[in-house]
Amino acid sequence: MAIVVRIDVELARRKMSVGEFAERVGLTPANVAVLKNGRAKAVRFSTLEAMCRVLECQPGDLLEWVPDPDEAPVPAPPR
Repeated sequence: MAIVVRIDVELARRKMSVGEFAERVGLTPANVAVLKNGRAKAVRFSTLEAMCRVLECQPGDLLEWVPDPDEAPVPAPPR
């Protein structure tokens, strides 16, 4: 997967449990686990906003794009 979810890093920095985070964001702990483990196919902007509000961070602190080494680079469009 090219998008890496870094919720666990932000939770550790704040010494916040998954249960507390889930409650404050309005998710179930199971759904937080799906996000943390990179199994989510999508995240609503309202959920991302709530996560950033609770963790006092930016979306880029929670999500990172990492190039897939098996994927060919996308060529630049012609000028």
